[in-house]
Amino acid sequence: MTLPLRIAIPIHSFEPGGVERVALGLAEHWQQTGHEVTIVLGRDEGLDRGRASTGLAYRIRPCRVPTARFETLWMIWSFFLFLTRERVDVIFCPGNTYAVVCVALRLLLGDSCPPVVSKISNDLVRADKSALRRRIYHIWLRAQGMVFDRFVALAEPMHGEIVDAMGVGSHRVMTIHDPAMTRARFDRLAAIPRQRADRHRYRFLALARLVPQKNLELMLRAFAAGFRPGDELTVAGDGRERAQLESLAQRLAIEGQVRFVGHVTDPDPYLRDADCLLLSSNYEGVPAVVLEAIAAGLQIIATDCSSSMQALAGCGARATLVPVRDVDSLAHEISRVDQLPKPGPAQRHYAARFTVEAAAGAYVAVMRRAVASARQVRILMASSTAR
Repeated sequence: MTLPLRIAIPIHSFEPGGVERVALGLAEHWQQTGHEVTIVLGRDEGLDRGRASTGLAYRIRPCRVPTARFETLWMIWSFFLFLTRERVDVIFCPGNTYAVVCVALRLLLGDSCPPVVSKISNDLVRADKSALRRRIYHIWLRAQGMVFDRFVALAEPMHGEIVDAMGVGSHRVMTIHDPAMTRARFDRLAAIPRQRADRHRYRFLALARLVPQKNLELMLRAFAAGFRPGDELTVAGDGRERAQLESLAQRLAIEGQVRFVGHVTDPDPYLRDADCLLLSSNYEGVPAVVLEAIAAGLQIIATDCSSSMQALAGCGARATLVPVRDVDSLAHEISRVDQLPKPGPAQRHYAARFTVEAAAGAYVAVMRRAVASARQVRILMASSTAR
């Protein structure tokens, strides 16, 4: 009989983020299928708090002062105390943001640290960085390759990138399509009827956190240069750049065409009502919003911000790509959006492979292999010591 796994996952908070939403979705599915999943939570707050599953076990260490400003240090400390007191089979590192937490735990706990399975959620090339910072980043990736047990690539092009950048054997890397949505949600998005858009009133949509990585400044400048009378852009999301982006929209004289709606708990109505998704990120892994837009049948104009984007775009059948940070190219595609390919049923069905149900079992298989390998290493070490 195969025993259920005891899985621990670090999560800073319920602030909106694709990494956290995917991790919590997987955790809920694992829990429902008999595994024991614990979310080690940095703080019990955030705009997505209402969406959190009540069926999961959360562990949070109280603190008399707010921890948001030092959330990584607080997570390391909280996770360390949890692992010294609870029995865990495997740690799931839900994305690049949490790599420093898991590396620290491996160093602090040494051989007693459970094996770590790391999901690589972001681009590893990072062309947006300077040469020096890329070199430092490369060293950091190699360090992860030395201490983590298994890695998960979110799309086929990422597999070789992980092997090269992290210096690991290909047997330690598994490609599992990013579980951006449940099957039920995919079915709802795929059922949205798509009528021919009116070029005199094209409805553009941006679904993103308003942070530098997403480069919404570039998007606003491109929209200002490329929109036609009647077009409108809805920006759904919040973040520290909101005030300066709203100010930029005013300076570009497009405040009448751009609507900032803030954080939305349910983005599906916006996907239903839009004609075209815009994505202007400097870097991504496999952006969940692109997968959601493909399922919903939207046209997509996006920056070529990761090694996975070409595959997601399907040679232009599912999305039109432009160079990163190229405002003129993005503006040009916005200006001729009515001439761009419109996804049909086959293109929309492509997103079906990126569901929780399709991925959860594969993650469990990777974690079981990591646990088995770690157990074998301990046996060999004990045998060597006994001699």
